[in-house]
Amino acid sequence: MSNQNLSEFDIEEAIKNVMDLMGIAARTAPKSAGKDFVVIKAIYGVDVKKLAEEMVSYGEEMGKNNFDRDGNNVKNSLAVLLIGLKEAQSLGLNCGACGYDQCTDRISHMGSEFDGPQCAFRLLDMGIAIGSAVKTAGMMNVDNRIMYRAGIVAKKMGLIDADFVMGIPLSVTGKSIYFDR
Repeated sequence: MSNQNLSEFDIEEAIKNVMDLMGIAARTAPKSAGKDFVVIKAIYGVDVKKLAEEMVSYGEEMGKNNFDRDGNNVKNSLAVLLIGLKEAQSLGLNCGACGYDQCTDRISHMGSEFDGPQCAFRLLDMGIAIGSAVKTAGMMNVDNRIMYRAGIVAKKMGLIDADFVMGIPLSVTGKSIYFDR
């Protein structure tokens, strides 16, 4: 690359490429017993701004801290990758980690923010997928942060059809906007 600055078009195109690679990393991450219940969606532009606004509103309405802080981070982000679980079946180990001794006793229900309970092994699958995605962003030197608050609001807005969600906003600036907040 020459000594010229990246244009906005170049940054947007680069972010889309990084998001594609992050999605691939999440999709191909190992899953328990080889069964995949991970869902992935990238959002850009107006959807990112709407998510940011709704995060602030949700925090105010519910009296919850840091939704404004994280919403401001999302507002200043170029894109957000959403990673979640949808209708994740129990692994069948009867381990009790979900709160039920028998997997067959686990009754899924809608929670105030996320639906559950979730099988601990499926949550680990999602965590590995998230880790693979953020590792990919990091390898591309794109600033990112895993956000529970972005996941809640994205689910509530219907930006992704999932039972449990985390959001990963992306930024390209001289200093990461996700730290020293």
